[in-house]
Amino acid sequence: MAAEFKINGKELLAKIEELIKEGNARRIIIKDESGRTYIEIPVTLGVIGVVLAPILAAVAAIAALASNFTVEVIRRDDQE
Repeated sequence: MAAEFKINGKELLAKIEELIKEGNARRIIIKDESGRTYIEIPVTLGVIGVVLAPILAAVAAIAALASNFTVEVIRRDDQE
């Protein structure tokens, strides 16, 4: 089962960075209030700053679009 967080746009980027640093997420999905998916971020063990920078820039742009989001986190130990 995936974990879900309700979060506002101001906190979105910080939460995504936190989840990536934790290191146990396989995929992070950002959805708007109505459940429409904005972006799915596959998180692999080999993610480095050069690859991560454009993703975080996209997340920052998305945060400016709306005020409330749902962040769904699929962790490595979750069963498919």
